[in-house]
Amino acid sequence: MKLSTRGRYGLRAMLDLAIHYDEGYIPLRHIAERQDISEGYLEQVFAMLKKEGLVKSARGAQGGYKLSDRPENITVGMILRTLEGSLAPVDCIAESNPTTCSRYDRCVTKLIWEMMRDSINDVVDSMNLKHLVLEYENIDSNR
Repeated sequence: MKLSTRGRYGLRAMLDLAIHYDEGYIPLRHIAERQDISEGYLEQVFAMLKKEGLVKSARGAQGGYKLSDRPENITVGMILRTLEGSLAPVDCIAESNPTTCSRYDRCVTKLIWEMMRDSINDVVDSMNLKHLVLEYENIDSNR
């Protein structure tokens, strides 16, 4: 499984909001500059995150985006599934995909794919933005 740019950049942008959580609404251009990501691309990413209720937005001079909840309540899994869809390595075992494979009931390799899916979901659901902020602060203090 390989994450798209949307998933990787979206997670970085959400981490940026978590790092600056106490500052209120953050202009998208500030996130784009700090993360070296196109502002236009981030607009598309944040539209998806807003639709899913992971961020809030405000217009005007003091506008921008902020997390819709505290960093410890937003998991990496929530963000990645919003931006990437299912994290399953193959379509036949995706949570949102009804099985259409004629071999599904007798597929031996399905067990491997299910274990991979479950392991990936366990990891991304056990990590939240607060964990990443703490890691960022640890790395930043060692510079």
